[in-house]
Amino acid sequence: MRGREFKDALFATFAEAASAFASPKRIEIIDVLAQGERNVETLAAETGQTLANASRHLQMLKQANLVAFRKEGVQVYYRLAGPAVLQGYRALQRLAEDRLAEVDRLARDFFAGADGLEPLEKKELLRRVKAGEAAVVDVRPAEEFSAGHVKGALSIPLAELKKHLDELPKDKRIVAYCRGPYCVLAAEAVRLLREKGFDAVRMKDGYPEWRDAGLPVEAAARNRS
Repeated sequence: MRGREFKDALFATFAEAASAFASPKRIEIIDVLAQGERNVETLAAETGQTLANASRHLQMLKQANLVAFRKEGVQVYYRLAGPAVLQGYRALQRLAEDRLAEVDRLARDFFAGADGLEPLEKKELLRRVKAGEAAVVDVRPAEEFSAGHVKGALSIPLAELKKHLDELPKDKRIVAYCRGPYCVLAAEAVRLLREKGFDAVRMKDGYPEWRDAGLPVEAAARNRS
């Protein structure tokens, strides 16, 4: 193989990997799988797709070796193929944030309308928790919480939040978090909590960023009191 042939083949391979990210729904699937493995039905529901479309996107991600799977009976569970996939996804996010002003505008417009306050940074949240100044609420689905969560967090999925308001302290700031910096669950939780009289704010990042920063986490489910 000559030098030109090598470079053509190499860059074609790079392009094949990049093309796996060239779909909003495939990127969203990667975002969901960053929280933990899912079966096709759950992925389809969480990303707003038909089962057929979700399956098609998963096949393309599998062909690019970005997702792996395991079988349990008749169910097939998908996961990210390795840490490099999440690193690549985050690199894509950073590139878009740095070069595309539309990302900042979209995020600013949505979150300003949703909760209106600056989110709390991870280290500041840790400081406030240690000082007893904040209570942390994980508003992701319960199975994501069970797979891993901020140490000491209370699991109250967004859909159940209204039913469990009496379990939250009124004398502390409530900090809600979900899947990442663009996850809408925490913003919606904060809006609801403020309407009910709580001092609430969301964490800037989500559980994956907290975990990857080496901050305290737990894997076993922690029941609500």
